[in-house]
Amino acid sequence: MSDWVLLGLIAALVLLLLLTVFGFVVYSGLFTEVVVSAGSPPVSNITLAYKFRVGPYGESGQLFTDGCSISSKLYSIGVYYDNPHTVSPEKCRFAIGRILSEGDAKPSEEQIKRFQKYGFKIFSFPAPSHVVMATFPFTTPLSIHLAVNRVHPALDTYIKERKLCAHPRIEIYKEDRIYFVCPLARQGDFYVPEMKELERKSRAAAVEGEDAQTDITGADTMSETSSISIEATTDSRDTSVATSILLPFPAGRGREEAAHRSGCSGSGASGASFEELDLEVTGDGEGAPGLLPDVGYAGNQEVTDKWTKEPIAAERGEE
Repeated sequence: MSDWVLLGLIAALVLLLLLTVFGFVVYSGLFTEVVVSAGSPPVSNITLAYKFRVGPYGESGQLFTDGCSISSKLYSIGVYYDNPHTVSPEKCRFAIGRILSEGDAKPSEEQIKRFQKYGFKIFSFPAPSHVVMATFPFTTPLSIHLAVNRVHPALDTYIKERKLCAHPRIEIYKEDRIYFVCPLARQGDFYVPEMKELERKSRAAAVEGEDAQTDITGADTMSETSSISIEATTDSRDTSVATSILLPFPAGRGREEAAHRSGCSGSGASGASFEELDLEVTGDGEGAPGLLPDVGYAGNQEVTDKWTKEPIAAERGEE
């Protein structure tokens, strides 16, 4: 009889343990519905202390810890510029830090000096006009892993279906909620200086490569044209061939293809309008006040390919 009692106690303890684990996972947000919407952002302009890195996103955890060790009372923020599903981990770019101030408030000099002492840099983000956003409970450390695996796929689906250009991915850990924010306009304003510098270098390399390709193509074309032109003097039937080869080369082709590959050409008429996105409209009802004209929409390529790799959106943000 005592053996049965012991087995019963063990089974009860195991069951209790499983129920505890299950309750913990549910409390962390396992069954929380992920609702993605577009509209006004949940935050205004902010000043942050950050560290920029190029590498696997898994390395961001240590940067979050670094910021928290300096000041545990401030909110954390992460800005992710590349889609890890299409960009190799060692080339992913991100900035992690703490929010020093929000809105009209100014960060204290003491806070700034403290973060700068440990290698953080100071930068300010404006209040985004319109964003794609979602929230998730932030009740336990497990909430972060659940949010990453559930919210980002939902954002990808929403952006792809509406053919939007929404990037970068911004995560704000505020009290008991995680806010996922993807700006729809002036994305370049959310590029930290290190990211902007990398984009400048990328653009310069792309232009050099395009110019070199154009020179090679032009040389080959002129060589072929010369031979055909000589043959044209002996056979009038070849005149049309020589004329067609002498037509000017479409110099803008490379940039047009780059814009197509980016999926954020900025003028795609096929994208969903702001009215279709149920954006919050105030004022006279004619549109969303403060809406900037450089809002980008995705072209024919899936937006999930890149959160941002092409410099087009960054250029618009810097102008």
